[in-house]
Amino acid sequence: MTLPMVVPAQDLPAHVRIHEVGARDGLQNEKSVVPTAVKAEFVHRLAAAGLTTVEATSFVHPKWVPQLADAEQLFPMLGDLLDVALPVLVPNERGLDRALALGAHRIAVFASATESFAKANLNRTVDESLAMFEPVVARAKADRAHVRGYLSMCFGDPWEGAVPVHQVVRVAKALMDMGCDELSLGDTIGVATPAHVQTLLAELNEEGVPTSAIGVHFHDTYGQALSNTLAALQHGVSTVDASAGGLGGCPYAKSATGNLATEDLVWMLQGLGIDTGVDLGLLTATSVWMAGQLGRPSPSRTVRALSHQES
Repeated sequence: MTLPMVVPAQDLPAHVRIHEVGARDGLQNEKSVVPTAVKAEFVHRLAAAGLTTVEATSFVHPKWVPQLADAEQLFPMLGDLLDVALPVLVPNERGLDRALALGAHRIAVFASATESFAKANLNRTVDESLAMFEPVVARAKADRAHVRGYLSMCFGDPWEGAVPVHQVVRVAKALMDMGCDELSLGDTIGVATPAHVQTLLAELNEEGVPTSAIGVHFHDTYGQALSNTLAALQHGVSTVDASAGGLGGCPYAKSATGNLATEDLVWMLQGLGIDTGVDLGLLTATSVWMAGQLGRPSPSRTVRALSHQES
């Protein structure tokens, strides 16, 4: 492929690690349950396309996320992916027990910056949820696991509206202080804008959270995901969450639409001369295949454009 033409910009990271969330965050929002074998092939195809971090599944109680009830069956099917990080989401110590029993060594906890979403998603206050995560993180670290802290509603909340930056920073700092290795800032309903992104990043730095420990997770509800990603890159962020084919939303926030599509992200990064290690052709083919499994076209603009060229 000769396009996009590479025109590097100054002061951007030379390499970006894409934290692929399609197999977990993407599929958990599907109305129908995807067969375990299809999920396993999806993860294998994503790895073959060059993605080195693929979030595999969630050890949440099946009652809450029935789409991922097969975590115990799926995770062993990925054991041959020795060079791929396979993080899993755990909500509490029971979920951690299940994950560790299968040999998972990268786990993630999922916190909220707002009280409304903490209640909707975890049935707890923000502080009660942080107290629940403390032993999870401590035990995971004792087991030498890498721990990622997701923080949702960092830029706006469907019930509370605008979320003060200091409120987000407080919860983010608590996650890092309890031992999280990495922090993912979630724009769960897709309302962030570039200056808001850079302001939050600067405030986190002032409170001692290094940019190197921060990833960003944007939804494209208002078409701002790529512009917000570029703003984060300009600040020095080099970990970006994305979902193959733009799959996903959030089952507990009905206004949340799909994640930033991995293909759209890779297209932009390639044009900027930023290395990702991802083969865009193989990734696009994977998303076209997955769209076929789901019975609908991919919402990713890049997938649609490239698959149209090939047809």
